[in-house]
Amino acid sequence: MTCGSRQPSMLVGICSLSIRIDLESATQTVELLTPPAGRSFSELISPPYGLPVTGHLVARSPADFRNLIPRHYLLGVYRVAQFAYMPVQAAQHGVSFIRRQSRDWRVTVARTSLDRLVYQMVFPYLSIYIVALGATATQLGAINSAGMVAAAILGPSTGWLIDRFGAKRIYLAGIGMLAVCYLTYAIAQNWLMALVAMVAYWLGYSTSILGCATVCGNCLATRDRATGMMICETVAAGLLGMAGPLIGAWLVAGSGGVDVSGIRPLFVVATVATLGTFALVLTQLSDHRWVNVRATPKGMFRDLHQVLKEGQHLKRWLVVTSIGQLPLAMVFPFAQVYAYTVKGADEYVLGAMVAGCAVTSIIFAIPLGRLADRSGRKTVLYMAMPLFWFSNLVLVLAPNSAFVIIAGVLQGFFYISNPIAAAMERELVPADQMGRWLGITRFFRMFLSALVAIVAGVVWDGFGPQYVFLGFVAIDILVRLPLLVGMPETLRSRVAGDAHA
Repeated sequence: MTCGSRQPSMLVGICSLSIRIDLESATQTVELLTPPAGRSFSELISPPYGLPVTGHLVARSPADFRNLIPRHYLLGVYRVAQFAYMPVQAAQHGVSFIRRQSRDWRVTVARTSLDRLVYQMVFPYLSIYIVALGATATQLGAINSAGMVAAAILGPSTGWLIDRFGAKRIYLAGIGMLAVCYLTYAIAQNWLMALVAMVAYWLGYSTSILGCATVCGNCLATRDRATGMMICETVAAGLLGMAGPLIGAWLVAGSGGVDVSGIRPLFVVATVATLGTFALVLTQLSDHRWVNVRATPKGMFRDLHQVLKEGQHLKRWLVVTSIGQLPLAMVFPFAQVYAYTVKGADEYVLGAMVAGCAVTSIIFAIPLGRLADRSGRKTVLYMAMPLFWFSNLVLVLAPNSAFVIIAGVLQGFFYISNPIAAAMERELVPADQMGRWLGITRFFRMFLSALVAIVAGVVWDGFGPQYVFLGFVAIDILVRLPLLVGMPETLRSRVAGDAHA
């Protein structure tokens, strides 16, 4: 039997029917076909299958088997069995992948997952909380902008410090700042205190994510990099990320609803959980360093210039990655406020938006990660980017809460495309320049995002909230997409480099 596919042989067992289908040679053989004791074939394969088989029959050759069961029934059985086996196969591959990775990578995945659980718990209500403390949309943009400016200034020096002193210390410093951020939100009485908390958040986030990215980028082989990042994204933004907004909605509803007093307990829980991740990294992450011993504080800016000078296509990539991060300043800080004030979403719809976003990661992250490791990073980016554009259009045009939730589901493709772009980014420079390069990209991303965050707030107040989301779509299509087309596919070049190493 020709099945039209070249895969390893698969044993399909149905009751006592055992069929070995060898798809490499495109042949099939029958090992045994007999009913169990006390049963007849008419009982085993009666309608709805309608197989014209009765009595105790044994097929001892392929010819007998073809006469016994029509070919299209066998194909149907095989396809159903193959489909049913896919989750098991994916789980086996995932377990095998995780086991062969280093302990440091597994610790980083665990910490990132818990951090995302915390963030997804507070995220649906964060901007609403700041506005409830008295901020306007312009001030909301300014608050995000202030945090991003601080992160932009710190970015290059953080990258140098990682290259010089190792990732663990910088990682811990960033997690500590995140704990300060959530504690400040918990005690905030006005939007100026929220400004302090936001600055602490962006300093902590940008510092911790650089430490995380350095560990991840150097622990994973090129053939595993996109998949490893997607496993992290699936667990973090997926399974735990889906639990986060559900926990948040439950806490807010139980504390009085979507107002300051109802949202404040979320930040108390977030503070305690973040301190737990600090303890995890402190006790479980090794002190391994990917150190450039020639780096000195005096030569930091010379080193930054050297990274840009030696790497090809890096300047173009700085524009691509900077625009790719704009949703963190231009879309996500305003999406929940837009859904709440313009579309009338309640705490459950707000939570469902973020949970739907997490579902997207659960379903698509690992398959698209594997595709990126096989077919190239840009292929997946071309697939994910338009879906995120569509999420903005759905949010703006949503006639009811169902479409608002759909917009949230589609927003998940931003969190899928982001690790793919990050894998591509790490493949543009050698390992000993990784920290400085990531610091450079962080500086440009945060600097541009800081400017755009203020502009987005002004656009919201002066022209209309819908233009914030439509503006991002226009920028991404007209600027980022053409520049990405001009970038080389890094997968092939790094695989070749690994082969010669």
